[in-house]
Amino acid sequence: MVALRMKRTNNEADEPSSPVLRFGADKPLKLDAGTLLSPFQIAYKTYGTLNDARSNAILVCHALTGDQHVASTNPVTGKPGWWEVLIGPGKIIDTSRFFVICSNVIGGCLGSTGPATTNPATGKPYGLDLPIITIRDMVRAQLMLVDHFGIEKLFSVLGGSMGGMQVLQWASSFPERVFSALPIATGARHSSQNIAFHEVGRQAVMADPDWHGGKYFEQGKRPEKGLAVARMAAHITYLSEAALHRKFGRNLQDREALTFGFDADFQIESYLRHQGMTFVDRFDANSYLYMTRAMDYFDLAADHGGRLADAFAGTKTRFCLVSFTSDWLFPTEESRSVVHALNAAGASVSFVEIETDRGHDAFLLDEPELFAAINGFIASAARARGLSA
Repeated sequence: MVALRMKRTNNEADEPSSPVLRFGADKPLKLDAGTLLSPFQIAYKTYGTLNDARSNAILVCHALTGDQHVASTNPVTGKPGWWEVLIGPGKIIDTSRFFVICSNVIGGCLGSTGPATTNPATGKPYGLDLPIITIRDMVRAQLMLVDHFGIEKLFSVLGGSMGGMQVLQWASSFPERVFSALPIATGARHSSQNIAFHEVGRQAVMADPDWHGGKYFEQGKRPEKGLAVARMAAHITYLSEAALHRKFGRNLQDREALTFGFDADFQIESYLRHQGMTFVDRFDANSYLYMTRAMDYFDLAADHGGRLADAFAGTKTRFCLVSFTSDWLFPTEESRSVVHALNAAGASVSFVEIETDRGHDAFLLDEPELFAAINGFIASAARARGLSA
């Protein structure tokens, strides 16, 4: 069973179910690590139709463990797209009106070049031979995809968490290519606390005896236990204490009394174990290392002499930032610091803090206030862009 899952995931890494754009030696990807990635590929999905003026394109950027299947069935899990609640015909991001693009980030494991992809130089998965990838590298690759469609300016770029980091990087690196930007539940840099949680996860993966220095595919193994623990630790940060108490409290799992052992006595224990077990079925352990490292390295202010406002100097992009009151992974002050920087840069910016106890993951859930904020911002930007309703 494990071998079958491993083979399926690896096939998705090289020959994904979604469309793939491949770049040869004539179009290498310049990486922040100081090397060129070539050849490389980008897996992506599109929804809706690009209009004749190529002015209705929206780029959706996925979070740490997301993928390109934002509004369509995931080929590995068989589950609906991770943002189908928001994107589709007649929904807030209406695909009968907008052309939506979502790509698997470079370093990912569902079709874009990443550590699970076959290295053409060796015929084996890259593993740790893949150079370190940054948020800016991801955005450079996305730009090449956007150029492939002949789109000069995206109507909007939006995403939450690591996706929000990509949105901010787009607006900073290529402001002339972004009409509007919607960074949600994110920040302009990763905090030391977040880096610490990521390091715990990485160490869990690398301590698994089946990791084999990142060459587990060659050994016919996967570091499932280590990756499951990493997911369990990370998943706690996506929730809030109030949400955990409301959903689980100290309720026991399928038993009347404590077992006085180390089985999953409590519902929260069982829930976290389930999250860990299902995660390893769909995600590559080395990709987890690369994705968390990319988030850790993200620091827009450091890229501009320590002054965040300079990252957005002269921008004409319209911004709307959204945070959640119970998000302790990217608390509201992280969004406020970006808003203050945008104000200092003279940008057009609005900000919404949404009251909820659902924590960081609220951006993926059915949150009416979030939908109202996105709907209002998109409608206003569409009028300004001259897009008919």
